[in-house]
Amino acid sequence: MVKETEIKLRASADTLAALQQHPLLNERRAGEWQRSTLYNQYFDTAARDLSAARVALRLRRDGDTYIQTLKSRGQSVAGLSERNEWDWYLKTDALDLALLDDSCWPASLAELDKQQLQPLFTTDFERTRAVLRWERNGELVEVEAALDSGEVRTDAAAEPISELELEIRQGPAVALLELALELTRELPLMPCDISKAERGYRLFDAGSFSLRLEQPSWQADTPVDQVIAELVGQLLGRVQRLAEQYRHTRQWKLFRELTTAMAQLRACFGVFDLALPRSAASSFVAPLDALLAAFQPLVLAGWADDADGEAARREAEAVFDRQLEATAWGTLFVDLALWLLEQRWTQNRPPRGGKIAALPLERWLLAACGKEIQELRVPHNNDPEHAVSEWLDQLPRLGRLQLLLGHFRAFLQVPEPDRLFGELNKLQALLEQYPQVAEEQRELLLDALRKQGVRLRRLNGWRALNG
Repeated sequence: MVKETEIKLRASADTLAALQQHPLLNERRAGEWQRSTLYNQYFDTAARDLSAARVALRLRRDGDTYIQTLKSRGQSVAGLSERNEWDWYLKTDALDLALLDDSCWPASLAELDKQQLQPLFTTDFERTRAVLRWERNGELVEVEAALDSGEVRTDAAAEPISELELEIRQGPAVALLELALELTRELPLMPCDISKAERGYRLFDAGSFSLRLEQPSWQADTPVDQVIAELVGQLLGRVQRLAEQYRHTRQWKLFRELTTAMAQLRACFGVFDLALPRSAASSFVAPLDALLAAFQPLVLAGWADDADGEAARREAEAVFDRQLEATAWGTLFVDLALWLLEQRWTQNRPPRGGKIAALPLERWLLAACGKEIQELRVPHNNDPEHAVSEWLDQLPRLGRLQLLLGHFRAFLQVPEPDRLFGELNKLQALLEQYPQVAEEQRELLLDALRKQGVRLRRLNGWRALNG
């Protein structure tokens, strides 16, 4: 068994051609680019038991060589993935089921009759690869760069493959992200953590591609620094998976969920006080704000069940595509992954920030929510209409509360935290609607906002956090 660590970056055909000529890759290239065609047959049962067990079984033909491979499905952030891989070189193009023993075969499939395994889909592509070598801080780094172009195919459907794979052979995994970041600054590359096998399964069932990473097992005493790392990592992974699925399916709800996930990622940089100093994330704030400024108005306009709403939903596709055609998308999310891996927010942090970072989740959460609630300006019954601008200014604060309560309210020691979360969300939704509604409907919305403010202030959870 080997552990495979790689990053995948989706690229157009033009970008793949530019990569083969890229000075950075060619300066580090050890030997010539090698081209081959890889024919890959994936196997599973009719019920797709292997997919359910998070493994993929493949038989590859590379020239005259046959390789049987079993891969586990690992976790990934912004396309950087780590998974276990078992390879066996065979003499024929037939599976050797005897090799699938307890040393690699999942325990959950122990009772599976392996004779039920059958061909399911193929991933055939042309690979242009080269070995890259360079020194990083006195350490040798060796990476295989592979430019893949082809398709995933079932009996009934197909999807193109066009991507750059960077796989570490020697040296630290951080070197992959550093290399990817340099490339994204010059070429439009989309971090993409869907494997070729997952694409094949997705052709059978679009919902088979999981949009959520495994939920961290937070406890009341989890230190804040661990919460920062796991929360940002989870949201970053969710953004990338939602972006990939929206790119593939164009389902409107995925664009909404993508925008929400990006808003929560942006909110992460404002809730942890000096444990995550604003200066530590300053390079991410402007590009995230730019994406949200482009996406959020379309989300709000797209709710309408009329011609204007349909136009907003179509425009969302065009705006999304334009973002992927620019370099800023790949640079932002690869740099965020690198920031996470290096735990950059802990560097040059003031002493008070270190103390906050060591606090247990439960204690920190109470103070963080209390601070936001106490500074939140909510509507009163006697507030004039021109107060709306002040209420709208509270949307970033409401976004931070949505993040805190959405992920951690089980640890918030106040009465009825679920109800508090729900009523705050209603206030946020009403405020977001205000700029979109027609002039003649605004009086009704103002009345709803005032009533929602009264409803919030009557909650026991609200009073506890304001006490």
